[in-house]
This record gives sequence, C-alpha cells and structure tokens, in this order.
Amino acid sequence: MPDYFPPEARRLTSHQLDSDVQVQIFRHRSTTRSLTIPAVAEPLLVLVISGAALVEERVDDQAWMAHAVVADDFFLTTSPVPYEMRWQSKSEDEFEVMHVYLSQRLLDLAARDVSVGERTFRLKEVSGGRDLEIAGLMRFLFGEMTSGQRASTKYLQGIGQALAVHLVRRYREETGLTRQAHALPVYKLHRAIEAMRENLDREFNLTRLATDAGMSLSHFSRTFQKATGLAPSQYFIRLRMETARQLLLESDSSIISIALNVGYSNPSHFTQVFKRHVGVTPRDYRENG
Repeated sequence: MPDYFPPEARRLTSHQLDSDVQVQIFRHRSTTRSLTIPAVAEPLLVLVISGAALVEERVDDQAWMAHAVVADDFFLTTSPVPYEMRWQSKSEDEFEVMHVYLSQRLLDLAARDVSVGERTFRLKEVSGGRDLEIAGLMRFLFGEMTSGQRASTKYLQGIGQALAVHLVRRYREETGLTRQAHALPVYKLHRAIEAMRENLDREFNLTRLATDAGMSLSHFSRTFQKATGLAPSQYFIRLRMETARQLLLESDSSIISIALNVGYSNPSHFTQVFKRHVGVTPRDYRENG
C-alpha cells in the first residue's frame, strides 16, 4: 500500500508475519489526486483509528462513490480489479488508519474451523461499515504495534486468526463463484516493487522478478498487470518517473545526474520519457514545482 499513497501520507509502522498477516499504519493528509489501489489475492481490512474524512472510491471510469467515515468505521475490500480512491479530511484530528491483509490460507483455515468446509465463498465488499468486533480486534493489533515494545508475533497471529474467523462467519457470500484465482499475493507484489525500486538505475529484468516470485514469466506478468493495471515494464518506468520527480523537487542534483540515478544514460531520452509521462520537461517541472 505505501507504493500507492502520495508522499505526504506518512507511514508509521508495518509488520509482516510470513505471508499470513500484514499490518500497516498510516496518518494521512487530504488528497484530491486519485490513487490506484492494487487488486491482490488477500482481502484488505482498513480501520479508521482517528479523525474523520470523506472517502471516495470508483472502478474504471464509473461514478465516484462517497463515504463519510469516523473513528472505528471500516472498509473490507476484495476487488478483483484495481480501483481508485481519494479522500478529504473533515476534522482537525489527524486521519489515521490501519490496514490489515489476511492471507487466503488463513481464511480457508477459518472456514474449515467454522464448518464452511470446502464450499466456495468470497467475502462481501464493505465501505464505511461499523462492526464492534472488527474495531475491537483491530485496536488490539494497533495497541500491540504502537506500544513501544517489540510486537509479539504470537499475539498478532492470534488476532489475525480471530479476524479471519469473524470475517468468514459474518461477511462470506456462498455464491458459487470462484474467488480471485491466480491473483498475486500482496507480499509477492510488495517484494517485486521493492526489487524494482532497488534497481531503478539498472536495466529492467523481468526474469529476475518472476524467479524471485517463484512464478513463470507469463504467470508473473499476467498477475502483476491484473493487480496494478500496468505491465511490469510499464510499472518500472512509472517508478523511475516518480523517483525523478521527487529528486527534481527535493534535491539540487543536476538533471543529468538524476537521469543517471533512474537508469537513463542519455539525457535527451530521459527528457522524452519524462515529458511523455509527466506532461512537461524535467527542467519545467523543477522550475514550476
């Protein structure tokens, strides 16, 4: 998720338990720029910890759906396609949220535990809902993550399992439809994006990314594009341009130096690619930043 938020969204902390539970906490400022949220295998739970905001969501070019939310409201997202969101803070308090990803493996174990068995199910989409049990469990997670002590893996796993059971019991839909088969797990998406970021000054290497993910080239490319809306090579260029934009505004490095930092040995080619993606030349972007 941090890869999709604007720079002013401050990431406080994160914790990953193998591939079953991932927790991230953010404080947000308002943003009118729409953000693309990836479509991954795991359902995403978002709890509003503090503040109030008007959150808007949409898929493709459909109309925006608006939801006024306050502390302890939650979102449950299982979208099979990337979607856009934006928000406007509505209080003086910081708009603080916690994101929790639960693996499909954890949900399947919960389903067997509560006698759903092998029946195919998917979780409902909830936007701006209110559930005291979800709020309570997620606030236990929040307290553990922000206590100032080293977070207990066993404690976080236990809360993750409790959340999975509650979601299966209360929010499952036994529609007979398949769940997000062959979707990219969030930890593999995050790992691939981190690998791209670490190698922006090098030539794009799809084979290495697919190998690191333990997937074939075609399967990795297909699931990555399904998750982000962009082919891996296109996403790599986007990361290069985002880094270049940040360096242009926040550093005194020359444009040639910035071009080299993001993998372009030819300044003219860098300028062409930058203008195609951003709409102006690097020089104009810096001067009007």
